[in-house]
Amino acid sequence: MGIALDEPRKQDMIFHDRGITLVMDRDLFEKAKPIRIDFIESPRGSGLKITSALKPGEGCGPTCGC
Repeated sequence: MGIALDEPRKQDMIFHDRGITLVMDRDLFEKAKPIRIDFIESPRGSGLKITSALKPGEGCGPTCGC
């Protein structure tokens, strides 16, 4: 899974948390829940860590880079 900037579509779930709006395809959300997004800092840098019920490569098809 990854994060990208996008506009909401009709089939998307929309979540608001701490001033941030998150948009996710409804079908993918049902396959992946629960989903957790954490901000992490490490010696290699900082960024977002996404964990979900999906196994690597599962969920959104062969072209999405999951």
